[in-house]
Amino acid sequence: MAGYKTILFTQNDGLATITLNQPDTLNALSEELKADLLSAVREVGKPSSSARALMIMGTGRAFSVGAALGNAAFADADRDLGESLIATYHPILLELAALNIPVISVVNGIAAGAGMSIALSADIVIAAKSAYFLQAFVNIGLVPDAGSTYLLPRLVGGARARAMMMLGERLTAETAQDWGLILEAVDDNKLMDRGTELAMKLAKGPTRSLGSIRQLAQISMQNSYPDQLQMEAMMQRDAGRSDDCIEGVMAFLQKRPADFQGK
Repeated sequence: MAGYKTILFTQNDGLATITLNQPDTLNALSEELKADLLSAVREVGKPSSSARALMIMGTGRAFSVGAALGNAAFADADRDLGESLIATYHPILLELAALNIPVISVVNGIAAGAGMSIALSADIVIAAKSAYFLQAFVNIGLVPDAGSTYLLPRLVGGARARAMMMLGERLTAETAQDWGLILEAVDDNKLMDRGTELAMKLAKGPTRSLGSIRQLAQISMQNSYPDQLQMEAMMQRDAGRSDDCIEGVMAFLQKRPADFQGK
């Protein structure tokens, strides 16, 4: 799709793919890249979009190393990095969270700082065995941002999250899998095949059901048990009336694969 200078954006057979495409900078999050990424995520989220799943990945040696440290915000002595977060990072993360389709991240290399946060914002994350994750903020005298302090304790627990954020050390993909930070660490030469396999399974799945699962999982850590039970019931009411539910039940009874249409 035309109009993007820093990413590649495609929609095909129900799958939207956003590829961060600034390999010379290790996909550092420049102002232009952030703007392109936000625009693409919003395109995927439009009611008119045909996307039933979103895959995010990077080109070159990195998924993304995070903030572009050489940009104007870091050069300005009166810089307000909080304002930069609110203005340019938060919209991306909130738009990703609000999508009603499943999201998968395929981490091909370094995922550091805010780049790590974007990767972990997906519902399913897989990574090449050569990849690593890094909470780099403390190494330059900053605090974790872009949702890191929200995501990490929920994914790996408080002790490991604090260690990652305070020590600023690399976490290998295989350790990330052991800790439950990601789903799988995959041999490098099999990463794209595995990522595409999972992404297409999501894109061919019962889209309304998957979107509701997404919402239920996101809110579960904040809800009381009775509130979560009620939300499950409301979501199940909607899912039970969908064409995909009818198709799924018929396929089960007829002992054949379901042909979900996302309706």
